[in-house]
Amino acid sequence: MASVSVSHDEFNCSICLDLLKDPVTVPCGHSFCMNCITGCWDNEDQKGVYSCPQCRQTFTPRPALARNTLMAEMLEKLKKTEVQSEAEAPCYAGSDDVECDFCTGEKHKAIKSCLTCMGSYCEAHVQPHYEVACLRKHMIVSVTKIQDRICSQHNRIIEVFCRTDQKLICMLCSMDDHSGHKTVSTAAERIKKQRKLVEMKEDIPQQIQQREDEVEEVKQALKSLQVSAQEAVDETERIFTELISFMEQKRSEVTESIRAQERAEVSRAEGLLEQLEMEITKLKNEDAKIGQLQPIEDATEFLQAFQAHLTLSVTKDLPRVTFEPQFSFKDVMKSVSPDLKEKTKQFHQDILKVTGFMTGDEVTLKAPEYVTKECNYIGRRAYSRQDCGYGHSYEVTVSGVGVVTAITGPDTMAVNFPERPNWNGTSSQLDLIFTI
Repeated sequence: MASVSVSHDEFNCSICLDLLKDPVTVPCGHSFCMNCITGCWDNEDQKGVYSCPQCRQTFTPRPALARNTLMAEMLEKLKKTEVQSEAEAPCYAGSDDVECDFCTGEKHKAIKSCLTCMGSYCEAHVQPHYEVACLRKHMIVSVTKIQDRICSQHNRIIEVFCRTDQKLICMLCSMDDHSGHKTVSTAAERIKKQRKLVEMKEDIPQQIQQREDEVEEVKQALKSLQVSAQEAVDETERIFTELISFMEQKRSEVTESIRAQERAEVSRAEGLLEQLEMEITKLKNEDAKIGQLQPIEDATEFLQAFQAHLTLSVTKDLPRVTFEPQFSFKDVMKSVSPDLKEKTKQFHQDILKVTGFMTGDEVTLKAPEYVTKECNYIGRRAYSRQDCGYGHSYEVTVSGVGVVTAITGPDTMAVNFPERPNWNGTSSQLDLIFTI
């Protein structure tokens, strides 16, 4: 006949988590230790409704409990099989193992602990607890360090939980230091804590889903931020390229206009210089002729020579000749200045649209930006800044460079003006407008 392999864990009590002792089966089909299920249902007597600690099915009235003989026999066979298996291959205790308290010489590894005897046993020495009738009633648990289960004050087993102090205690502690406190058995408290764990476990998937959704939201926000940043960089590049192109074109036009006016004035000045040089030459010729006539002493000869050679009429006072440029280069700059100013103003506004005032989620992710502002202070109005020293009825306009220090609302931001420390407030309070 084929044998069936049975796992030790299949016969563990879900309350004490140890091998079933005096197994009983409740109506829903789950099995527990007689003492474990009795203790649980004793705590539910006041409600009058009894439940299975494993599946939570309720029963009314309290079901009668009887020892499951078939399961008890199976457990006895399982224990003997395990003992025989361990006996065939003895296991000695390692540095991290609990030693058998009854082994002499080299200690074997303990596999069970008795909370009644306050000792731990290997497979061979635990057998009397399964075979001797009086020892079967002892509290046998999976191997543990006995000292961890003993009250250090009374040297008694810890089997009570104080809900008032949330502390594990022994029975004597419950009557001494914890007298009057709300206390229950460790098995009952385990059931309560296990229910809490079930509730926590049920909440965890929802919390995981919430966090996963938030992760996706942050990723989407980050992606949107990166796209917005790239768009801002591209737009800024376009604006600067356009401004540089405009400036270069305007520079070329202005330079050519200045050079053209320069050439015209130079040509006019050169013509005037040529005319003056010709007059100087004529005057020198007349001077030379006069010098030739002066030595002639014969009157007739002198007059004949004078009439023949002196053709120019020399006047005493020559008309003054000056050169005044008919064109001012300042006029060129004046004609260019409005275009440059308007273009620069538009450039500032375009840049501020990209890196300055923004609303919504984008602005909360943006670092502070320096912006040039013009502050209009209107006296006797709701947003008048009296602390700036302009509390009169007339309008005063002053300018300064401010830094956005914080976002204070969907459409407002805190602005700090380092040059004027008295200028405090938000952009809406200061009534800021763009300027060059």
